[in-house]
Amino acid sequence: MPLHTVPIPGLKFEGPDAHLYNITLTASLGTLNTLADTPDSVVQGRGQKQLIISTNNQTLLNFILQHVTYTSTVYQHHRVDIVSVESESSVAKFPVTIQHPVTPKLYDPGPGRKLKHLVTIATKTFSRPHKLKILLQSIRKFYPDLTVIVADDSKEPLQINDSHVEYYTMPFGKGWFAGRNLAISQVTTKYVLWVDDDFLFTNKTKIEVLVDVLERTELDVVGGSVLGNAFQFKLFLEKSENGDCIHQRSGSFQSLESFPNCVVTSVVANFFLAHTERLQRVGFDPRLQRVAHSEFFIDGLGSLFVGSCPEVIVSHQPRHSQGEDSEMAALEKIYSRFRANTYARVKFKLALHYFKNHLQCST
Repeated sequence: MPLHTVPIPGLKFEGPDAHLYNITLTASLGTLNTLADTPDSVVQGRGQKQLIISTNNQTLLNFILQHVTYTSTVYQHHRVDIVSVESESSVAKFPVTIQHPVTPKLYDPGPGRKLKHLVTIATKTFSRPHKLKILLQSIRKFYPDLTVIVADDSKEPLQINDSHVEYYTMPFGKGWFAGRNLAISQVTTKYVLWVDDDFLFTNKTKIEVLVDVLERTELDVVGGSVLGNAFQFKLFLEKSENGDCIHQRSGSFQSLESFPNCVVTSVVANFFLAHTERLQRVGFDPRLQRVAHSEFFIDGLGSLFVGSCPEVIVSHQPRHSQGEDSEMAALEKIYSRFRANTYARVKFKLALHYFKNHLQCST
């Protein structure tokens, strides 16, 4: 911790017997001392960057070493000091990390650890009120009291009569990832389940299974499957001075310990449960307005540990509903027009992607 003194554990001399032992410890960012009460002739440089120990008694030497301390003298956010220990015949070095401990952020699971106190469902919708209503109806069939957060950048706002739905409007056509950011910014539970607005919950949409996985593993994100499609991809980053290369390959790295039906991967479908705080930390780039998915997982590469459990399945509504009227058809047409991936949008997305993530190629 900055501006604090800590003992350095494990220091010990195990060399051959000698007439005189001379040991020099050197730091660069902090100062060194020992709690051992010895004459200045034995220990020199107390409270300085260099501590010199000189004695003919190996037992005393090790006693002094066992009580060496390091003091951080300047407030630094995150630095690593390399301390060297030098004798006549050898040099050893070890790191001292100077950083402030992270303040914990705890979530109250409520009495009985009920699911409604652990999970919030979030979705982004645009110009498809009929799809959203069907999604909400399917959620209520299996999870009547879970909070659902909806971010909507449609032209006309919806009237939703559901006390467990939080509905947020946005400027028209603001975009896909901007809506994701708005939705997850309002989540107060430990976990958030992301779903698309045209999904359909069934008796195979077991949120509890995904919660159990996150509670018992180190995963940050765990995906399910959409109609059995798990959309699993591995990401590999090839570092280079002039720009990195990102490689995306289908599949997974390995099975997930204690969960034989789950795997470790890098990218999952748009149906996933995540630790809310860790998801918010990565966020969604609001400049990606129309078509984007793997970009989020690339932004989170190295900070998000991702898994997939395909046995947890969400269904998908048909593209065209039975009895679709002219108003629905018009809304779907608006949606399709905004959803379409034009050459200009692809070019913009790639330029942003390559610059922001320091890439020169992707495969």
